Amino acid sequence: MEGNTQEVPIQSWVEERLFEMQDTAYRDFHSKLTPNVEKSLVIGVRTPALRDFAKKFYRENPEGARDFMKKLPHHYYEENNLHGCLIGLFAKKPEEALDMVDRFLPYVDNWATCDMMPPKCFKKDLPLVRQRLIPWLDSREEYRVRFAVVCLLSFFLEEGFMEEDLLRLAAIHREEYYINMAIAWYYSFALIKQYEKTIGLFESDRLDLWIHNKSIQKACESYRVPAEQKAYLRSLRRKGEKE
Repeated sequence: MEGNTQEVPIQSWVEERLFEMQDTAYRDFHSKLTPNVEKSLVIGVRTPALRDFAKKFYRENPEGARDFMKKLPHHYYEENNLHGCLIGLFAKKPEEALDMVDRFLPYVDNWATCDMMPPKCFKKDLPLVRQRLIPWLDSREEYRVRFAVVCLLSFFLEEGFMEEDLLRLAAIHREEYYINMAIAWYYSFALIKQYEKTIGLFESDRLDLWIHNKSIQKACESYRVPAEQKAYLRSLRRKGEKE
């Protein structure tokens, strides 16, 4: 890679490269999407550029990339996102990926970093991934819970679907917005991909009010839900003081 990474600590070298890709207009825009991240910690690197950099870093200086991943916590938002990208590049087996994610999750502080992490190699051993993920749903860490929910959405609504997951997520009662939004997204996709097995939850009012209504809203926004199903779903919306 351009520049001698041995002349400066790897963290400093990475920061220099990230600031070379800075787009301040994008920083200002993206900061609004991650309001719980201090704007001063957002450099403003577009995701395609960050992913390209991660691939080059991994390919041309794997030792330096591993060194970077060992030095936690990171300072900038994009450093966390780079870490997430590198997990997907380094981990070839699900167990290895899960170990890397497990170590990094305590330092994740926003939905965007969390959601970009699930690596494709999880598909190689869904039973193992499920075994490791399910206990994370009971974690006190907000983004460990969200990560587990996002993985259930991404990998376990088709080939690895288990009806018990619908009830398992319904039993989660948390105040954190980003956990509840992930659960709502999960149910919206469940209504798309597993409608017959999911609709009973909405007919029986077992979900928390906000999640119930948000799930219906997101499902109805999808072109993959037929018009007659959308009409029925809208009829199931509930009213209440938390709406």
